[in-house]
Amino acid sequence: MPALILPLAEIASHLSQRGVLVGLDLGTKTIGVAACDADRRLAVGVETISRKGFRTDAARLLDLAKERRAVGFVLGLPINMDGSEGPRAQSTRAFARNLSKLTALPIGLWDERLSTAAVERDLIATDMSRARRAEVIDQHAAAYILQGALDRLLRLSRPEAAP
Repeated sequence: MPALILPLAEIASHLSQRGVLVGLDLGTKTIGVAACDADRRLAVGVETISRKGFRTDAARLLDLAKERRAVGFVLGLPINMDGSEGPRAQSTRAFARNLSKLTALPIGLWDERLSTAAVERDLIATDMSRARRAEVIDQHAAAYILQGALDRLLRLSRPEAAP
């Protein structure tokens, strides 16, 4: 049976309370990968995968998930600023559907609007060179996406703390 693919708020009830989540920032040439600790407090960049083809890319992602004993994925969904979904979002949803056929781990979709721009600003603020930024921006964007999702999952688990 394929894995569940749902917006993060809807998939929260299908995730265990604890356990590592793997965050993904899909690009056309690379996939940024991040992971969190089992208590889901902090997301960190893991690696940037150079895209070779779906099967090869998926195999690497599943290996990373297995190494970390992950209980789910968080996939950044590139929503347009007006809230609509364009070709990149459709491509991301297709990737999620294909990945769901290879794993039982649930896949949560998280709005990633402006994540790469925010990360780029932060890296520039640290005076990181353009070349070094290019090497790490995708995994930093994946960590930014995953951290946003972790923060939302925390608020969902504690409704009294939600704003």
